[in-house]
Amino acid sequence: MSFLTALGDAIWNPWLLLLFLLTGLWYSLRTGFFQIFEVRRWLRATVGSLFRRRGERSSGGLTQFQALSTALASTIGTGSIAGVATAIFYGGPGAVFWMWVSALLGMMTSCAEKTLAVRYRERAPGGGWQGGPMCYMERGLGSRPLALWFSLCCVAASLGGGNLVQANSIAAALHSTLGWDPLTIGLAVALGCGAVILGGVGRIGAVSEKLVPAMAGLFLTGGLFVILRHADALPAALFQIFSCALCPQAALGGAAGYGLAAAMRYGVARGVFTNEAGMGSSAMAHAAAQVTDPAEEGMWGIFEVGIATLTVCSITALVILTSGVYDPQAALDAIAGGHVSGTLLGAPLSAAAFSTVFGPYGGLFVSVCLLLFAFTSLLGWSYYGERGLAYLTGSRRACALYRVVFLVTVVLGSVGDVSAVWQLADIFNGLMALPNLAALLLLTPEALRLLRHWRELQP
Repeated sequence: MSFLTALGDAIWNPWLLLLFLLTGLWYSLRTGFFQIFEVRRWLRATVGSLFRRRGERSSGGLTQFQALSTALASTIGTGSIAGVATAIFYGGPGAVFWMWVSALLGMMTSCAEKTLAVRYRERAPGGGWQGGPMCYMERGLGSRPLALWFSLCCVAASLGGGNLVQANSIAAALHSTLGWDPLTIGLAVALGCGAVILGGVGRIGAVSEKLVPAMAGLFLTGGLFVILRHADALPAALFQIFSCALCPQAALGGAAGYGLAAAMRYGVARGVFTNEAGMGSSAMAHAAAQVTDPAEEGMWGIFEVGIATLTVCSITALVILTSGVYDPQAALDAIAGGHVSGTLLGAPLSAAAFSTVFGPYGGLFVSVCLLLFAFTSLLGWSYYGERGLAYLTGSRRACALYRVVFLVTVVLGSVGDVSAVWQLADIFNGLMALPNLAALLLLTPEALRLLRHWRELQP
């Protein structure tokens, strides 16, 4: 465990965190903070389009809504429930502020990813489109080695953060709430996941467009209800978030020990994990969308981050902070003493927060939401890993074998150690992000050209 911790700290060093923020800041500055000052324009191109039309899916392709749902299926995973709670535990309330900053800047990073993914995509063998960072690295930059590195990391990330973390969280939640056997849970989840992913991206998109809106609506409704019941504590919670981001030790009074570096590290890392802006993974789902203008798909990238982090994750954070279940001094004592209990962080902490209103059903509510979040995340990441392996090998047989390995990993993740799983998730995410961030910065002129062209065509 010490090796994984050291490796994770080495990868997620301040320079990598700064690179995420600077990439988003770079695109924000070059576009005049498009995500803020032209919010009506990108909302009209995304949410507004759902009321005007619903694209027809051609053979092997996805509608824009299915592409968004598939992307959100992978981003709204356990990080939205367990990950946010873990970030608050280790980084303090200030981590939420840096999660917001990461998401706000990440909106433009995500926009660039999706724009470039559509620009450099290619026809899929079975019809429709396929693409992602590996395509804009090879076809846009002319760097196949960089594309190979990304694809290799993508396969590893799909089996780590996209699989082990999700499966482990499902099993842990259902075991603690209902007492079910983790191995049995893992087998059941693997069977359900297999029934979907064996149908390819078309079936993944069809299932995601039904599950994702339903599960997000369920969680947001429950979370808002809890926050409203603790409305008197909301101003104090917001004060903690902002004050701890600026001066952690002073803000928490006697709970001295949280530092700015910890808040930034866990806030930015968890923000990236929950919206995947800068990782390039969700760009593979958007590359399959039936759309002609690349920048139009980029608008959905902005919307995606807003839903995944600024909405869903914010609800989780405010539920925890307003409910009173989080004790900063107790958290710091546990960290300093090296005796962090599983009941103090992750999904159990979120469950305890919901239980302050829902009573014994709070844990069950969180378990159901986590099951849906993690299950859909498994679906999305199975496609990403398969796309990465297809680029590496060019073999359909290898992809078929990957699906088997992916389902076996679901079972293994259900009985694995949660601490090691989370460490592996952060490691794989960091290794995957490095080549993608480099490509996004080098392809800035093309991304900005496509965005300017789209803006000129808008009324």
